[in-house]
Amino acid sequence: MFLNFFFFFFLFFIILCVLAAFSSLYVVRQQSVAIIERFGRYHKTSTSGMNVRLPLGIDKIAARVQLRLLQSEIIVETKTQDNVFVTMNVATQYRVNEHNVTDAYYKLMRPEAQIKSYIEDALRSSVPKLTLDELFEKKDEIALEVQKQVAEEMSTYGYIIVKTLITKVEPDAEVKQSMNEINAAQRKRVAAQELAEADKIKIVTAAEAEAEKDRLHGVGIAEQRKAIVDGLADSIKELKGANVELTEEQIMSILLTNQYLDTLNNFADKEGNNTIFLPANPDGVESIRTQILSALKAK
Repeated sequence: MFLNFFFFFFLFFIILCVLAAFSSLYVVRQQSVAIIERFGRYHKTSTSGMNVRLPLGIDKIAARVQLRLLQSEIIVETKTQDNVFVTMNVATQYRVNEHNVTDAYYKLMRPEAQIKSYIEDALRSSVPKLTLDELFEKKDEIALEVQKQVAEEMSTYGYIIVKTLITKVEPDAEVKQSMNEINAAQRKRVAAQELAEADKIKIVTAAEAEAEKDRLHGVGIAEQRKAIVDGLADSIKELKGANVELTEEQIMSILLTNQYLDTLNNFADKEGNNTIFLPANPDGVESIRTQILSALKAK
């Protein structure tokens, strides 16, 4: 009987020790820490991984604190220097300082609400010093200044303000409508100016193209006439070289007559040519003959 009692007592003791051993082990996840209290007072901060504590409620996990980055969206209403009511959307990123976890846990119960209060106070102090246009231009500078102020205040509670951004500035409805009308008028004016500039460019380009066309047409006619003159001059030289007993004027008359007839034939062969007014006598090309003689004398 005594042996049975001793056996059960020993078995109970072994089971109790096993349970105590298991209860003394605990795991802290990555990017978090555990606040350990002993008899209700802060004892230590456990980092990620497997940890050991005293069992049977001696050491208790008071809280598990996240070290990951947190984000809060805040809406602040205030008034500018020129009496325009604006609504601003502010996004702030913050996290617990891993070197000051105890202050973050024991000193501050609702960090998000505290951050919101600091941001509202900072914006309502700085925005009334600026006009609406200055607010739009300097919103990044304002956000940076607010971040510095809030970071300084929250550092005493074990929090780090990583980034603060003013994501949206919304004036009241009447001011916004007026701004839209002004922007629309400006866009119309710019569009009209660009259209007028485009028309101007088209006109100038067309004029330049027409002038270039006329110039090239004149060059072509001049080169054609020069080619005719040079060809006739070469023909005269060939005939003179062949000891043909004709004067230059006679040779010229013969060549011009042939040129005259060839021109009429070429014109008649082209489709769509029905009527042409030309001198009835080859003597009508006397001016061309004069040019040819002048070219021969120049050579």
